[in-house]
Amino acid sequence: MSRFKLRSVLIWSAVAIAGAVAWGVLALSRGEEISAIWLVIAALGSYAIAYRFYARFIVRKVLRVDDTRATPAERLDNGMDYQPTDRRILVGHHFAAIAGAGPLVGPVLAAQMGYLPGTMWIVFGVIFAGAVQDMVILFFSMRRNGKSLGQMARDEIGAVGGVAALLAVFSIMIILLAVLALVVVNALAKSPWGTFSIAMTIPIALLMGFYLRVLRPGRVIETTVIGVGLLLLAIAAGGWVQESSWADAFTLSPKTLAVCLVVYGFFASVLPVWMLLAPRDYLSTFMKVGTIGLLAIGVLIAAPNLQTEAVTKFASSGTGPVFSGKLFPFVFIIIACGALSGFHSLIASGTTPKMIQKESQVRLVGYGAMLMESFVAVMALIAACILEPGLYYAMNAPAGVLGSTVESASAAVSNLGFTISPQDLSAAAAAVDEQTLVARTGGAPTLAIGMSEIFSSVLGGASLKAFWYHFAIMFEALFILTTVDAGTRVGRFMLQDTLGNVWKPIGRVSWLPGLWATSAAVVLAWGYFLYTGVTNPLGGINQLFPLFGIANQLLAAVALAVATTILIKSGRLKWAWVTAVPLAWDATVTLTASWQKVFSDDPRIGFFAQRDRYASALDRGEILAPAKSLDDMRAVVTNSTVDGVLSALFAILVILVIANAMLVWWRAIRARTPLPTTETPYVESKIVAPSGLFPTAEEKQRELVGTGT
Repeated sequence: MSRFKLRSVLIWSAVAIAGAVAWGVLALSRGEEISAIWLVIAALGSYAIAYRFYARFIVRKVLRVDDTRATPAERLDNGMDYQPTDRRILVGHHFAAIAGAGPLVGPVLAAQMGYLPGTMWIVFGVIFAGAVQDMVILFFSMRRNGKSLGQMARDEIGAVGGVAALLAVFSIMIILLAVLALVVVNALAKSPWGTFSIAMTIPIALLMGFYLRVLRPGRVIETTVIGVGLLLLAIAAGGWVQESSWADAFTLSPKTLAVCLVVYGFFASVLPVWMLLAPRDYLSTFMKVGTIGLLAIGVLIAAPNLQTEAVTKFASSGTGPVFSGKLFPFVFIIIACGALSGFHSLIASGTTPKMIQKESQVRLVGYGAMLMESFVAVMALIAACILEPGLYYAMNAPAGVLGSTVESASAAVSNLGFTISPQDLSAAAAAVDEQTLVARTGGAPTLAIGMSEIFSSVLGGASLKAFWYHFAIMFEALFILTTVDAGTRVGRFMLQDTLGNVWKPIGRVSWLPGLWATSAAVVLAWGYFLYTGVTNPLGGINQLFPLFGIANQLLAAVALAVATTILIKSGRLKWAWVTAVPLAWDATVTLTASWQKVFSDDPRIGFFAQRDRYASALDRGEILAPAKSLDDMRAVVTNSTVDGVLSALFAILVILVIANAMLVWWRAIRARTPLPTTETPYVESKIVAPSGLFPTAEEKQRELVGTGT
């Protein structure tokens, strides 16, 4: 064995042992507090092994990537949507586009079940399901000129399943974008610091786009230094604005922010990808990755103990105050992004396949970016679990349970079996310059509190806790907003693909009237649900997030069904288990959750049961908390009805897709030769580019030869 191979074996053996030890500590510890460091080690060790071995196996054996084959970015380069993009920029764009509210909010809410179920699902879910879905769909879309997931389903599965998939994918997409935008609104409402800093990222991104394309083409590092420097200045300036006379101009109401997001989403969708979308996502990635990296370092230095039990009583009782329902299936629904997210398949079949330079880069961009998002989810879970349970439940239980005062919240938390005094609640709010932390639902404020605890324990102490809290709020808004703009563009692609089946011109991504019309249709659709969420008496996030989770995982079932179908049709039946196994798990979990949300007679779980409860009270002229008027009661009835109908519709459409796909599998298995697919013909590539983030010695040599140096 050569010295290099021996060193590699020793390194990877050490990584595997460290990860195994960490998992052993997490699984076997009962009744005593353990350090959050073990969660970090378990996650990073598992990610490293998965990326090095499992992702590599899929790329080489299952997908059979071919770097001599030109990608659609190279063949169809039009400077608008198709554009060969440096892998460093692209992985930043892709990560920024997929990493939205889910990995921040879902794990915080799921902390109600304990730290162990959430951690296991986040890590093992991403390795065997989430990252696999992202990479495989990215590859198959790239092989089909960057077609959307819905269009691939129609082409590969057939008319019935394809139409069901198109309807399901587009309608689910609208709900997902509305919830993502709603979290942004909740984070930025009445926050001049966050609003100013987020607004400044737009001109900074425009400058970066023109600088890299017109002024200094190819100068990625140079552009990065300028962009990151200006971003840090914008963040600092947000604090100055908050204390200045400009504060009122940037203190916006939720309704105003909703309108602003709709307008921004439209322009982000119609402008050339190099001008705003790619540089802004790349820029925000530094903020995202940098903050999460610093958070991980903070955990390693501060070594905070987990205050939450490994598995709480709410996991089996299903009576948790944050969300109702038992561990199975709801922890797998509440934690979607970070483990398995159908939304990612829309990005992987939307903007990214039209920008990737080489086929082998799907491992870095598809699998690698998803592992990064999963680590974000782990850090969010840690931030929630290091808080005292009393404070956690005082922040995340709804106002109808807690009341509006620190005294009523303290009493309600005591009834749940935890303790926190009114004085402690007031002190916690004062420490971060907030009027109150009671019933600050939605996950984002809880994550900000946890982040401020970790950062302040390493740098600045209690005196800087308020700074770190508001920094975290701004970070969360930036984190999520990039998903809204990329998602809107993907929604436009999907709508163009769908309508292009009826009228060819509108399907052309370069036809400006079709581009503008479909972009407007998409933003107005998710804008409607955003506005209803902003004005919802029950709290938009509480009403929409369960629907968001179910819709997201049903969308993942569609993506995995499409991927499995293409593998089987192309003669790779022996490798179909790579996507078929996670498909079976996801379909079982999500359809079970859908059934409960539609048919449960518990108003805390079932949408229609909730509708009936409020409708009956409305007939009696009674007002149920937290509604404050009869109009609020009517809004709850309407919204619960819409949510219930959509849950049932999504489930029916996905069942149709899977059933139709299984018929195609049966025909493909029985056929003597592989069934035809819509993969584009081979064209030789002229581009020379590395596969990974850092070029190997062999790749450097090829680049020198390719440039004639």
